[in-house]
Amino acid sequence: MNKILLIIQREYFSRVKKKSFLIMTFLVPVLSISSFVLMFYLMAKQSDLGDKKKVEVVDESGMFQNSLKNIGTLDFVFSGDNYKSAQAGFLKSGYDYLLHIPSGCTGVQLLGEKKPSAVVLQNIETRLSEIAQSRRLQKAGIDTAVLALAQKPISIEPIQLTEKGIINAQVAVAYVVGFVAAFLIYMSLFIYGAQVMRGVIEEKVSRIVEVIISSVKPFQLMMGKIIGIGLVGLTQFVLWIVLSLVLSTAAGTLIAKQAGVATTANVAQMQQAAGPAGATASAVAPQDPASNATKIMQSIKSIPLTYTILCFLFYFLSGYLLYSAIFAAVGSAVDNETETQQFMLPITLPLVFTFVISMSFIINNPDSTLSIWLSMIPLTSPIAMMIRIPFGVPWPQLVLSMVLMVLGFLFTTWVAARIYRVGILMYGKKASYKELAKWFMYKE
Repeated sequence: MNKILLIIQREYFSRVKKKSFLIMTFLVPVLSISSFVLMFYLMAKQSDLGDKKKVEVVDESGMFQNSLKNIGTLDFVFSGDNYKSAQAGFLKSGYDYLLHIPSGCTGVQLLGEKKPSAVVLQNIETRLSEIAQSRRLQKAGIDTAVLALAQKPISIEPIQLTEKGIINAQVAVAYVVGFVAAFLIYMSLFIYGAQVMRGVIEEKVSRIVEVIISSVKPFQLMMGKIIGIGLVGLTQFVLWIVLSLVLSTAAGTLIAKQAGVATTANVAQMQQAAGPAGATASAVAPQDPASNATKIMQSIKSIPLTYTILCFLFYFLSGYLLYSAIFAAVGSAVDNETETQQFMLPITLPLVFTFVISMSFIINNPDSTLSIWLSMIPLTSPIAMMIRIPFGVPWPQLVLSMVLMVLGFLFTTWVAARIYRVGILMYGKKASYKELAKWFMYKE
């Protein structure tokens, strides 16, 4: 046991002390949260950060003269010239666009030296449609406020009834949490498993393993290397989680404050732009993205983080130990990384298959028969179960999955150790599946 601990210590500290480990540990959460904050900041400030576009308006209908106001990055200036005169002098006018509104509001044209962006076109269409609709309703004697309430969409709030009471069931957040957790496990199994395989190959090629084997058993060497590198990954994930929680709390406060300011400003702008249609626009307009950011942060807080994180750490560790044992066996059977390709497809296929099907099926059907079976099979359960956990998994299924993961790890390690003990000292002989079977059958 002491020899395994020494190998674990060597593998752990040789990697943790590297500058690349420290840089990536602190850089990943900082960049992730910073990107999140920047995205919502740009969404909230998009009207202030964009270049101002000056639009000359020729309104032959007379419907928009006092209603089409400046909003966001669009400045509207009404022209006293007719359309032909305005068009003739447009290139020297200094305007970005020329908006022509015929008397019947049909065949509206936006003239520009350059093509307008989709956002500019959509914003102008939206403003004109709101004002025109309000004018037509008022002309017909229809109360726009009453109509706005009648057209107001119905929003459904998902609620989950449990033995502990009623809780808010945020489906979108469960999607994101499940996807992120599964993706992290998916990537970590490849990254850290490959590190184990690469380390075994390097020691074998440099013949250092012959010296080490004289002092420790092959099984002790394999387990020490697997556990040591696994602890490196676990340390990195724990630091990522802690740093992410701290930064997320700070980011949530910042976004909440920004959301309040942005929502108030946007509502005022919409009411000013729509004029008499302001009440209608306010009643039926979609919520501001910055306001939605506050709800998302509140939804994240409603998730049982401790339970989710503990499940994540278990499936990360158990999945890593299972796959790393296989990677170590493959590394001991070859003399260079090129020869590992023939063995990689059977190893990675369950992971790739589960990850792909998770994004299209499991995440939409977490309680289906296929989802349950995939979350029980040790080779696929680390990804499948992490997709299902945010949606709620019955305790018997979770316990059974964990027990099978532990048994799967023990069995895989036993098989890998029997191959490792022979392969680690084999040189110059190209391994095949038949050869691996022979090594497995060799007696002690």
